Amino acid sequence: MPSPFPGMDPFLEEEKLWPLFHHQLVTCLYQILLPGLVDRYRARVTQRHYTTEQPLFTSVVREEHHEELIEIRQRNDGRLVTMVDVVSPSNKMTEGGREAYLAKRREGKELGASLVEIDLVLQGQPMLDYSRDGLPDWDYAVTVTRSAQPDRFEIYTATLQKKLPRFRLPLAGDDRDTVVDLHTTFCRAFDQGSFASKIDYKHAPAVALSTEDRQWLNELLTQQKLR
Repeated sequence: MPSPFPGMDPFLEEEKLWPLFHHQLVTCLYQILLPGLVDRYRARVTQRHYTTEQPLFTSVVREEHHEELIEIRQRNDGRLVTMVDVVSPSNKMTEGGREAYLAKRREGKELGASLVEIDLVLQGQPMLDYSRDGLPDWDYAVTVTRSAQPDRFEIYTATLQKKLPRFRLPLAGDDRDTVVDLHTTFCRAFDQGSFASKIDYKHAPAVALSTEDRQWLNELLTQQKLR
């Protein structure tokens, strides 16, 4: 069963579901990218590891986090060409998660790589601070930073009520971009992860929504007889 939503499913931000979805989304991105990289590049899934601490009454709860991302490297010399990262709720809502994410971004920039950052999380503070003047409102974004122009961003956006975007993934400067359909990738991840059987749509999602989005969500789920 596919997700009832036209694009990103906000119920995936549940604490127990997100790590499973994060893994599945990165896996599907890797599967989709790999056929176009076999000649000149090699791709691998790697991880960042960090610990967060949350106060709980008179004690502190420590949690270990392992978040996957994709590195695309030149096949001949191993140089990092592009890093594809997926933002997690912990990156946007905890100090340790944010610093771990930003440290990985800095590492990619210092190595002269292009960066692709996929943010499908409504909770927390944005990972990138850029002006939204002249841009439409959005809930989800893919931000591309090319190694040749590290101070400029290409932004591909979507709202909760719309499909996820296609975006251009940069490779080496003398090679053409790869176009990635994020919506198709999401649908594959949702299906392969069997998330329809893991989500209870009778309850409210774990994210705060605007009055308009909350009304739209309730009507959508009612029409599909999930409530």
